[in-house]
Parts: sequence; structure tokens; C-alpha cells
Amino acid sequence: MQTIGLIGGMSFESSAVYYRLVNEMVRERLGGLASAELVMHSVNFEEIVAMQKAGDWDAAAARLGDAALRLQIAGARCILICTNTMHLIADQVASRISVPLIHIIDETARSLKAAGRKRPLLLATRYTMEHGFYSDRMKRLGVDVMVPEAADRTTVHDIIFNELCAGKVLDSSRAKLMEIIERERAKGADSIILGCTEICLILDPNKLPLPGFDTTAIHAKAAVDFSIGEEQSEENEAA
Repeated sequence: MQTIGLIGGMSFESSAVYYRLVNEMVRERLGGLASAELVMHSVNFEEIVAMQKAGDWDAAAARLGDAALRLQIAGARCILICTNTMHLIADQVASRISVPLIHIIDETARSLKAAGRKRPLLLATRYTMEHGFYSDRMKRLGVDVMVPEAADRTTVHDIIFNELCAGKVLDSSRAKLMEIIERERAKGADSIILGCTEICLILDPNKLPLPGFDTTAIHAKAAVDFSIGEEQSEENEAA
């Protein structure tokens, strides 16, 4: 089993989900009391949010690059940035290390293409929906991403930062998100990307009017595939 490195804390609510999912997947695949070999560097999210608001992505890249390097020194053989938004500076972070950075957009695009989905609706932070890095990379990978209208983008962003990142899961906000999904389904969306690692706290991808793709779970699975290998998983399942 190869050690997984997690850059967490953005927010710690979703980092806890990563930790649980990775360990559950390892136990399911290897059996018994198996759990993951992993190390986590959890940053102060308040500092990262200040950089986001200031548009100081170079400082954010330096901060997460330092975290990635520390994880590599600690023995991580792959690195995950446990948030969609900060993949805006994923290339800069990857340049600081010599082990693979498992990219959440790439893994999500593979899942969408494998399911034959070509026009997903992206629900995420304003940075992820509006900066172009997500949709541009998806397009290069053969997926055309839709985003909600401006007012709905504000609603999604506010639910993420004001509620989910603070541990608040409100039925009223779930209803708002479902209304947004219905509006975009009418415009041609064929699937939903839960494109913020906290959105899985409020929306179940299996209970949506369109097929849902939970980026947190997809990313965690990719880490486990790397760590123990799909062949090893298949051997244990056969046994």
C-alpha cells in the first residue's frame, strides 16, 4: 500500500469526508481491519479564504505547494488537494513535488465520459464556476460544462461558504439547489457535478433528478486506486 497525502482544511468539513471515504474504500477492498496509509496537512482555511477574496492566487499556490512538499517528505507517494476550487493553482502545486498530484477535474471528467455524460451542470464555488479553469480543462477532456445563471451562482456560493463550510446543512438550502438543478435540466443539462467537496453534505448524488457525480468520492477512489492498485482490489474480491 502506497501512502496517500491529503492537503486538507478547505474546509475541514469535507476533509473529514475524504478521510472517512478513503479508509472505508480500503477496508472494503482489502477486508478485515484494513485502513489507509495516509498523511494529511490541514491548513487554516481562514487564511486561504483571505487569499481567494484578494485574488492572491500566487500566495495560495505557495502555501499549498509548501504543504504538498511537506507531505512528500513525510512519505506520501501521491498528493490530493482536497477541494475543487484550489485546483485553480494545481499546476503550480504539482511543480513543487516529484510525486503525482491526482487531479480532481481529470478524474471527474473520466467518470462523466465513462457514463456517457456530455453536458453536466457544475455546482461549485463562484471561483470554480467563473474563473474558467474548471470548464476549460473539462472541455480539453471532451466534456462541455454548464453553469447556473449569475443569481443562482451567488446562491450556490453562499450556501457553500456561509453554511456548509460552517457545518450547517439546511433543508431550505437543499430546496434552493434542487430548484437550480431543475432550471438547468430544462436547458439541457444531462448530469450534475457536485463540484465543491462540501456539496455532498447536502445533496445525495443518487437522489437527484439527473445522474450525480460527487467529486469528493471520485477523488477519494482515485487515491485508493493509486495506493493499492485496482488489480490488488480485484484479487481480494475474488478471494
